[in-house]
Amino acid sequence: MEVQHRSLQKEVGLTLATSLVIGTVIGSGIFMKPGKVIEYAGDSTLALWAWIVGGLITLASGLTIAEVGTQIPKTGGLYVYLEEVYGKVWGFLAGWVQSVIYGPEVIGALGLYFGSLLVHLFGWGAAWKLPIAVGTVLLLAVVNSLGTRYGGFVQTAATLGKLVPIALIAVFGMWKGNGQIWGADSGVTTEISFGAAVLATLWAYDGWMLVGFMAGEMKNPAKVLPRAIIGGLLVVTLAYLSVNVALLHLLPASEIVRLGENAAGAAASHLFGEWGGRLISVGILVSIFGCLNGKILAFPRVPFAMAERGHLPGSRWLSRIHAAYGTPVAAIFSQAVIAVILMVVSNPDHLSELAIFSVYLFYILAFVALFILRRRQGGRPRAYSVPLYPIVPLFAIAGSLYILASTLLTNPGNTLAALAITLLGLPFFRRGQRKEAALRGEPVRANR
Repeated sequence: MEVQHRSLQKEVGLTLATSLVIGTVIGSGIFMKPGKVIEYAGDSTLALWAWIVGGLITLASGLTIAEVGTQIPKTGGLYVYLEEVYGKVWGFLAGWVQSVIYGPEVIGALGLYFGSLLVHLFGWGAAWKLPIAVGTVLLLAVVNSLGTRYGGFVQTAATLGKLVPIALIAVFGMWKGNGQIWGADSGVTTEISFGAAVLATLWAYDGWMLVGFMAGEMKNPAKVLPRAIIGGLLVVTLAYLSVNVALLHLLPASEIVRLGENAAGAAASHLFGEWGGRLISVGILVSIFGCLNGKILAFPRVPFAMAERGHLPGSRWLSRIHAAYGTPVAAIFSQAVIAVILMVVSNPDHLSELAIFSVYLFYILAFVALFILRRRQGGRPRAYSVPLYPIVPLFAIAGSLYILASTLLTNPGNTLAALAITLLGLPFFRRGQRKEAALRGEPVRANR
């Protein structure tokens, strides 16, 4: 495996790295969130600014994590970064949140979005939304349990599907539409919150954390990584802004809010007629299906890695690898089962926003970790340095803190619930520490 990894390092150049950035980030959000962003922002002008601010926060965050990743070249991502810098308890809590909140909520939200669009496309009753969502999640859990190559095949086949509807809606919408873009009222009376609007855009930008993991696989990460991140995220931001402008060209802002996740499909029908709109809707479904598959492929690796260390309840079961297929089948289905439970008790917008809030708590710690690593490192040369230091990481921290504070003020119940679930991980951590100490015949240590 080590030889294969080194071979891969020499093959990833700027073009491939940039395409990986774009493919990792673009998923369901651009089709699902325009209405929610306008609703929270209150009008189309602030909504477009929310997409811009969300893109800038994402860009600063990706560039910052890229340096953290090159300074801690270990597998495990956020879980390992925080453990390396702050100690075991913070690494555990990051992995705990990703395992029981973030991962399942993202999977659940994507499943519900997929079910909602499929029901709308074929004109089925709303009662079919949840069964389709649950069935899709379980189907992909089975596919990814049969072997990584099968999940990878689905992922590759879905890549084109996510780009076609974006390009067609953006280009033809701006060409043929003539609706009001700036200052169009949302038509709703809910409390305006720019922070909540930005938080909603971050669902569409989510996935950038995976960008920094590519550093060890590039020919020249010092040059390729920042260029890929900047270029890729600028393309994503431009695509998102173009689709939003096209939607506003075609539909009134209040109609986009009313239609919700079906706004992109309605705009496509307006542009290309009923059958053309249906084809675009199929492309959107393919995009969400591929995004959901990618999450089910990747997220279970976090609880699996933690279970291998004995850090989760039921670790012996969660760390099981299928004898025939070599996949972490128990971890995959644990994520799927938690996601199904969340789908039954909640809605996709709620799940997506709570997922972003919960994980940004730990993203901020990862951004601050850059300053700690720089101090530890002294003046030694680095393979990659974040540009415009310390402005870029400080902007990532400030933007993330603003989002968390705004969300806490506008939706205190859900955010406090996320914090409570996070703290519930502490007893399991202490239990694992006691077991490890007993095996070594040592006293329990609070952190490291």
